[in-house]
Amino acid sequence: MTNKYTRYDKPALASNLFLSGGRVVDPRTGIDQILNLHIRDGVISGTPDKAPPEADIIDLRGHWITPGWFDLHVHLREPGKEVAETIASGCQAAMNGGFTGIACMPNTQPALDDAAIVNWVRDQGRTFPIDVNVIAAVTRGREGKELVEMSEIVEAGVRAFSDDGNPVKSTSVLLHAVEYANMLGARIFEHAEDTYLADGGSMNESEWSTRLGISGIPTISEAIDVARCVLIAEYTGGAIHICHVSARESVDLIRQAKKKGLRITGEVCPHHLLLTDEHCKSFDTNFKMNPPLRSEADRRACWDAFLDGTLEVYCTDHAPHSWEDKTQEFDIAPFGIVGLETSMGLALTHFLSKGMSLPTLLERAVYSPREILAQELPAIRSGATANLTIIDPNHRWTVNPEEFKSLSRNTPFAGWELTGRSRGVINRGYALIQAF
Repeated sequence: MTNKYTRYDKPALASNLFLSGGRVVDPRTGIDQILNLHIRDGVISGTPDKAPPEADIIDLRGHWITPGWFDLHVHLREPGKEVAETIASGCQAAMNGGFTGIACMPNTQPALDDAAIVNWVRDQGRTFPIDVNVIAAVTRGREGKELVEMSEIVEAGVRAFSDDGNPVKSTSVLLHAVEYANMLGARIFEHAEDTYLADGGSMNESEWSTRLGISGIPTISEAIDVARCVLIAEYTGGAIHICHVSARESVDLIRQAKKKGLRITGEVCPHHLLLTDEHCKSFDTNFKMNPPLRSEADRRACWDAFLDGTLEVYCTDHAPHSWEDKTQEFDIAPFGIVGLETSMGLALTHFLSKGMSLPTLLERAVYSPREILAQELPAIRSGATANLTIIDPNHRWTVNPEEFKSLSRNTPFAGWELTGRSRGVINRGYALIQAF
């Protein structure tokens, strides 16, 4: 394979690529078979038996080719905290993790609260095979007081609003935001938290917080806000997405809302599916995130909801922080961990072996995130734009934060042995294909 496809800083044009012998899996088009794919000028031109003249041939025997994965919850930190992440480094981390699309949250400095800054963020990602979608702030400066100019921001292509990092504290403001977003065909993403209950907490309120002497955040601090969102969705008919669900009470509320036909959706992160608050006993701040790691009962409830579709989105809540910030004392260090470069490996290693099928995982990681943002769905068929993730399901590797493309290293999964990893992505006419 020519080396031109291995550059993260300058991905090559997918002008004449022949992907040979991979297992092509696209549940929405009903494909699951060994095929050759020819990519011509960024478009799937067909499934020929032989490579066209002068095509770059990529041998993908033993690999999977799926529609491009999408991360619905990412913090890129730019503008304002470029020491932790930039848009370019975040895009490279997404490429390394197998994503062709991401949605970035607005808690930057300044906040992403007007059309001009939204367009600027998107423009920074245009040289990468990553669709950078922006979730704009609900309120100016994320202060929870005055709604942003939603109509202007929707005209710029935004389909979701959030004050993530904070809830929308005022129920009146949240109600009006949902009503206005509904008129515009948009959705509110809520960081579900009663900040009065969570104030001063650094981990889940439980036996472990008591034993460790760390202030706790109770599960009901999340569930109370979820209940508020459910009532507002029922009252307005609007759409509300619950971010990073972690508590079994929240799961129950979302499940009940869906049974009523309310427009409530939810997401879950790998750390809430694989870790519990017991991991905090090391006082390692890489186990500190918000919402915090919960009990085993909460973890099981989230897994069951993820499996049955109550929580229909798999995302990372990729939250980079500098080494200096994360090496402070546990109760002082900021919340958050990186996740773009470990998410797929964790899913392939730990989810497919526990009852989740590959088509179901693709529903959670490819289709549902885009449907929530009203984005066009990728499809593997002749004439479609090539939006692909290439996976080596048998590649064994050890998580080494020093190899991340992200500028930050704050992961709780360092040293984990995983099987399965992205080998490359093709999107927007560009290709990155790693040489394992």
